[in-house]
Amino acid sequence: MMSVAVEGEALAELVRAVAERQDQTAFVALFEYFGPRVKGFLMRQGAIESEAEDLAQDVMLTVWRKAAQFDPGKAAVSTWIFTIARNRRIDVLRRERRPEPDAEDPMLVGEPEPSAEAHMATAQVQVRIRDAMATLPPEQAEVLTLSFYEDIPHSEIAERLGIPLGTVKSRLRLAFRKVRALVGEELA
Repeated sequence: MMSVAVEGEALAELVRAVAERQDQTAFVALFEYFGPRVKGFLMRQGAIESEAEDLAQDVMLTVWRKAAQFDPGKAAVSTWIFTIARNRRIDVLRRERRPEPDAEDPMLVGEPEPSAEAHMATAQVQVRIRDAMATLPPEQAEVLTLSFYEDIPHSEIAERLGIPLGTVKSRLRLAFRKVRALVGEELA
């Protein structure tokens, strides 16, 4: 029977072989040594046999993929592998405790898609608004564009155009009155 230190060095060498050369023989040896131990550990943690078997295989697959991350200066091979197993078990428990989302939950149900008729109506109103804006005097059209299309505050429009704030508001009121008269009640 090997001493614990010799056994630990041999296991670390197997992990190194897997990491450096993807040595399948070394991995089989690790799997045969740790597979049953990890399964037993997981069963003692409350996993049923089939779940423990699946998790043990998943843990050993992680060992294969992440063997290069093993640092013998930080932990023994067994500590590293059993930590992976413990973390995998915790992940499974968290997933089991997380409730499935309810498809009927109003927070998860999106807004219904507008009908084709609604799209057409919106497009028609937009065309009528553009046509109405084309009939406005340039100073009213400019203030309306800055306020609603570029979302600039009235005070900033006044500053940018070098006109009083009251003039900006008057031009907007006049522009709205004209556009509403030309477009109709869709804007009301």
